[in-house]
Amino acid sequence: MTAKKPARAKDPRAAVAHLSKAEEAPEAERSGSALDRYDIAILAALQHDARLTNAELAARIGLTAAPTWRRVRWLEEQGYITGYRAEIDRRRIGLGVLAFVRVDADRNNAAATRQLEASLRALPEVISCHYISGAGTFELQVVATDLDAFSRFTLDTLLVLPNVGDVHTSFSLGEVKAAGALPLQHLAPAGRSLA
Repeated sequence: MTAKKPARAKDPRAAVAHLSKAEEAPEAERSGSALDRYDIAILAALQHDARLTNAELAARIGLTAAPTWRRVRWLEEQGYITGYRAEIDRRRIGLGVLAFVRVDADRNNAAATRQLEASLRALPEVISCHYISGAGTFELQVVATDLDAFSRFTLDTLLVLPNVGDVHTSFSLGEVKAAGALPLQHLAPAGRSLA
């Protein structure tokens, strides 16, 4: 009877290196297009501070710089990250009025609606526009320097756009929350926390 040699203990560093390579794999090598915990961590970090350097971002999410950069590029290419911009305090630059404007269209047909959409997109005072259900056709967020400027914008610009039937306005009396980061908890695998 021959004695079996004892099994050689695996080098724990090799297992860690293997795990690291799998976690750092470029997006093209990953199966499917589902976001993993690193992708979600990148999205969360960049929502809170888009000025992070790649090295700072990598340290924050627990990867090295190269795979972090590849992941950010993939998230941009796939349309998860659509841009980067500075958040500006509108009041500091003299835009003291924020109005919520519901625009009712005269006609609800495709051609007229597209024409009105294009016109609204071109107005710099309109910082947000949504096609809505219920009463009205569009819900806008409009900024102006003061009430007189908003009144001129409404009379001289908004009401003369093609297909505008009626306009209903409410004014913001104070911001409770604006430009908040999107929630990402629903992206975490079941039973895992994003923290």
